[in-house]
Amino acid sequence: MRSLFVASGLLFSLVSGAALPTNQGQNNNNRNNNKFSVQLGPRPYYLVEDMDEGPLKTKLESCSEGPFKVSDFVFAHRGAPLQFPEHTVESYSAARRMGAGAIECDVAFTKDKQLVCRHAQCDLHTTTDILNRTDLASKCTTPFTPATDNGTAATAKCCTSDITQAEFKTLCGKMDGSNPNATTVEEYLDGTPYFRTDLYSTCGTVMTHNEYVDLVNGWGLKYSPELKEPEVEMPFEGYTQEQYAQDMIDAYKKAGVDPSRVWAQSFVPDDIFYWIENEPEFGAQAVYLDERVDTPEGYANATASLTDLAARGVNIMAPPFFALTRVDNATGTIVPSEYALAAKAAGLELVTWSFERSGWLNTGGGYYYQYVEPVINNDGDMYTVLDVLVQQVGITHFFTDWPATVTYYASCFGL
Repeated sequence: MRSLFVASGLLFSLVSGAALPTNQGQNNNNRNNNKFSVQLGPRPYYLVEDMDEGPLKTKLESCSEGPFKVSDFVFAHRGAPLQFPEHTVESYSAARRMGAGAIECDVAFTKDKQLVCRHAQCDLHTTTDILNRTDLASKCTTPFTPATDNGTAATAKCCTSDITQAEFKTLCGKMDGSNPNATTVEEYLDGTPYFRTDLYSTCGTVMTHNEYVDLVNGWGLKYSPELKEPEVEMPFEGYTQEQYAQDMIDAYKKAGVDPSRVWAQSFVPDDIFYWIENEPEFGAQAVYLDERVDTPEGYANATASLTDLAARGVNIMAPPFFALTRVDNATGTIVPSEYALAAKAAGLELVTWSFERSGWLNTGGGYYYQYVEPVINNDGDMYTVLDVLVQQVGITHFFTDWPATVTYYASCFGL
């Protein structure tokens, strides 16, 4: 998903044992999950307590003692990046502990055309320690340049395609962020947003795509890999977009993973159509990430296109969740949007993103709450929006930066 900062309130710590598994079969639920206990921590309770009085709050309060269960409704967005370095073993382990039924790997490729888990092909300068690595920093597309007195911001650009997979595996994952006013590398890397924490950012274990496949398989969970749009010209040294899309799917086929366990995602329509045409078992559950809704004109065009997309074999659309709701001016309540109604009429399934990635709701909530800002005023209103998305819009899965919040609701409502 796109890189948009989102605030959170009270946080807690969770990490389960995270050694990479070996000799894993397709489904090892019995070996790994017989005694597995989902843990949520205080944040869902904080949000419920912050809600306005009403039937939804009463219902959620009645579920305070669980039981809380793993739910396929809960898609872990990059793991649990509200507190843990994204796309690391530690972040995925935390997501598992909080009940996520599916875990996301954003897929990018390295210089030697191997697949790794990174939110963007060129984010290593903000999500890893590469700039502190004298053996690798010089290989970055754009080495670190300090901020200047005349107001020019510090810059750097380091891509997975700048280094080999073996070199990538030597990096430490860190909390995503940078300091634009930095005059040294150390200052530049010290840019974690105020609503996150460096408590677990000691040296996150970065992952290859194959390692992610094995790890999630060993836990008996499901997959939501996203093929990231390349930031280098394609073909890259002979590596085509089609081969890139095929390589991602081939990893699951090689591991013997049933296609029903995989939600392959992309913002690039041609990737979705490629999977539909060339890997129909995986294409049937491919998720078209729809960012066209970011402008009023794009929103209208996206809404109008849904019937045609369904006719081309697309089954699942996934816009950011702001695009699925609006305020009914007559009643002052949150209701399904025009996009949501059009998707339902076209027979399309809706997945959406990303919860727990917004500003404090008492100051508006930012990007993800822009269409309902007039009727929200506290963090507890997150659950009001979630309830509309589930009960009225009918979303089937929700990406979240902190799975515990959504797991609480999912367990309470039997999702």
